[in-house]
Amino acid sequence: MERRSFIRRAGAATAVAVAVPSAVQAQATIRWRLASSFPKSLDTIYGAAEVFAKKVSDMSGGKFQVSVHAAGELMPAFGVVDGVQGATVEAAHTAPYYFFGKDPTFAVGCAIPFGLNSRQMTAWMFEGNGLKLMREFYARYNIVNLPGGNTGAQMGGWFRKEVKSLADVKGVKFRIGGFGGKVFERIGGVPQNIPGGEIYQSLEKGTIDAAEWVGPYDDEKLGFYKVAPNYAYPGWWEGGPELDFFINDKAYNALSAEYKAIVEAAASHAHVDMQAKYDARNPAALKRLVAGGAKLFRFPKDMMEAAFKEAMALYSELSASNPAWKKVYEDYATFRRDQNLWFRFTEAGFDDFMQQQKL
Repeated sequence: MERRSFIRRAGAATAVAVAVPSAVQAQATIRWRLASSFPKSLDTIYGAAEVFAKKVSDMSGGKFQVSVHAAGELMPAFGVVDGVQGATVEAAHTAPYYFFGKDPTFAVGCAIPFGLNSRQMTAWMFEGNGLKLMREFYARYNIVNLPGGNTGAQMGGWFRKEVKSLADVKGVKFRIGGFGGKVFERIGGVPQNIPGGEIYQSLEKGTIDAAEWVGPYDDEKLGFYKVAPNYAYPGWWEGGPELDFFINDKAYNALSAEYKAIVEAAASHAHVDMQAKYDARNPAALKRLVAGGAKLFRFPKDMMEAAFKEAMALYSELSASNPAWKKVYEDYATFRRDQNLWFRFTEAGFDDFMQQQKL
């Protein structure tokens, strides 16, 4: 009995050894810590880091382990750039635009108002100059970045009162993530930058008048509809926000070529996996929200036009004063122009027709 058990265990060990390339088998055992900017309750966006960690472990035969820590466990949600820069942790998973206060250029690597959609953002990063330009910028923070997910175009948030015109925005205290708040402020609103795990309490207590997060699947979990039932669309400040894995440059450069390839492949897998989950889960969540009393409304045209005008003016001002922004944004804007020309004839034309059909 014991002999048969030993043979089975030995056979299983051999199978694992065969499955893992010999080059990886020879690698040293590595342990990394990853700090997330998100709470565990948001399984889709926080979960991307867990997907990444699992793939790294699987592809290394368990020799490369990444422990994932939710916001607040090792450091605050908005402390992860400092954590990676100072090598307190080897990696982080975050939305780069949270750190626009350090430099507005962070926002271009995530989402800016009236920017690229998710497919266009991925194209700019992998086939355009996006990854090259952002890595040059992040190098000053000791960071190597890897695309780590995208939510797709987001909703416009939850309001106590429906916004029917630009005038209704005046004085509204609105939790809006990252860089979009700068444009919201220019059209009369009062932006508030609050971590995801603290939004509901702020909305419930009246500290803020409205809040946006991501979309139906996450918003339903956070319960915003209970205190602010008017649900706006579209989130013009987040047409395709990219999440990133930020890795300390010394930790990354110390990896073997094989381990670097594993990290990059795992990040790409997590990048695709996140949006697939959002696209699959948002429709049913939106139906449930509407059934529960959420009232959908579209942002009025005069508000959208005013926001667009102010966004373009802001970008011009930043290009005149910030060389890092200018270098990255000029390339981004050229790519956006060409992408919109292409999508106008293909994606938009097809989507417009299909969304009018009774299927």
